[in-house]
Amino acid sequence: MSSSQPQSRRTFLARAALQGPGVAVALPLLESVGWANHSATPDIPQRMAFLYLPNGVRVDTWMPKQDVAGYQLGTALEPLAPHQPKLSFVTGLAHRNGFAGPDGAGDHARATATFLTATRPLKTAGANLKAGISADQLAAQQLGHQTRFPSLELSCDGVRKSGNCDSGYSCAYQFNLAWRTARQPATPESNPRLVFERLFGQGSGPERKASWQAQQQSRRSILDFVLEEARSFRGGLAVADRHKLDEYLTGIRDLEARLIRFEHSDPPDAPDLDLPEKQPAVYSEHIRLMGDMLALAFQTDSTRVATFLLAHDGSNRSFPEIGVGDGHHALSHHRDDQEKIEKIGKIDRFYAEQFAYLLGRLDAMTQPDGRSLLDHSMIVYAGGLSDGNRHRHDNLPVAIAGSAGGRLKTGQLFNLPDEKPMANLLLTMLDTFGIETDSFGDSTGRLDMLRS
Repeated sequence: MSSSQPQSRRTFLARAALQGPGVAVALPLLESVGWANHSATPDIPQRMAFLYLPNGVRVDTWMPKQDVAGYQLGTALEPLAPHQPKLSFVTGLAHRNGFAGPDGAGDHARATATFLTATRPLKTAGANLKAGISADQLAAQQLGHQTRFPSLELSCDGVRKSGNCDSGYSCAYQFNLAWRTARQPATPESNPRLVFERLFGQGSGPERKASWQAQQQSRRSILDFVLEEARSFRGGLAVADRHKLDEYLTGIRDLEARLIRFEHSDPPDAPDLDLPEKQPAVYSEHIRLMGDMLALAFQTDSTRVATFLLAHDGSNRSFPEIGVGDGHHALSHHRDDQEKIEKIGKIDRFYAEQFAYLLGRLDAMTQPDGRSLLDHSMIVYAGGLSDGNRHRHDNLPVAIAGSAGGRLKTGQLFNLPDEKPMANLLLTMLDTFGIETDSFGDSTGRLDMLRS
């Protein structure tokens, strides 16, 4: 099929999805099915995601150094070297609402709660939560109607909505990045199976259950319901789109196989299919499974907004796969113990490896204009603390991958001469994403130096 006569994507999807068992498989952007707009520059949607790095970093090996070529990565971030041309860093950003002030202890709760809201959370362990709407949810509320899901919230932690987790602060502040309103967090999903079924089933509990039951009866995967019809349409696609469709379906099949490998029993017969948490035993595999699904959600335009809590601030997770048996939070309070500082550097590098994996996935997904999905994204990799030993909420570790379709500069280090609120970056991203607002949180302006 010539791209000059694209078939309707809506028609293609309606015919490609079988009726009855509650299965729907979204497609990547294909020029042959209505994504080309007959102009030199196709109107390709932009994506925005935030990945949260807990407990601060080893500042001396994390922060890049300026050089004549642009910047030199710190040793902890060397795994990101292949993506350096599409990766920028900003120093000098702070969340002043994260510091103690009259609220006293609770820096870890404030670090996570202020990260995307840029507001001071109310110190309470009860039901009277109060923070602020987060930047991702503001974007989702204004533009989320254009996609199947307004936003996607992921985590590698279990969900905790109540209880006292940090010096009088509710656990909800630490275990949620996204806030739909000042009083309602958007609970993330940590179960890979449920994320998969939400994306590639039909979303609601009853529909997911119907899909699961149909699979058990036929002993076929979700893809088996649509693969035959998808193949029947394959011949009508342009050559490049055939390759893209084959690659995409193979990727989903591989992802599903990996999920099955980490499950130990069938889902219980519950109306909403709420499964017990079943995390992969290996932390890096859990992160990468979630990263794969984030990438597939963006690739299929199922959503354009996502958050990913790698771990909550204050997490005392150990890292046996890299030889670090101590808890992360305990190590972050190293009191200048060099052995502990070295272990913090190893953890920083571990997280950089996982981030590099996600960037690689996004950069391998080609869009109709020949650029990658990463090129059409803004992916923030950052944390709410810099020096975890002293609970510093200034000079935060902040990296931004992707150019949002050429709207942002890449491959640069922006050393701000004066401290600026982290909210200024969030405001700049919202503006780049097409969200019109005069201010956000405690912002004082936009970071125009980031724009192309």
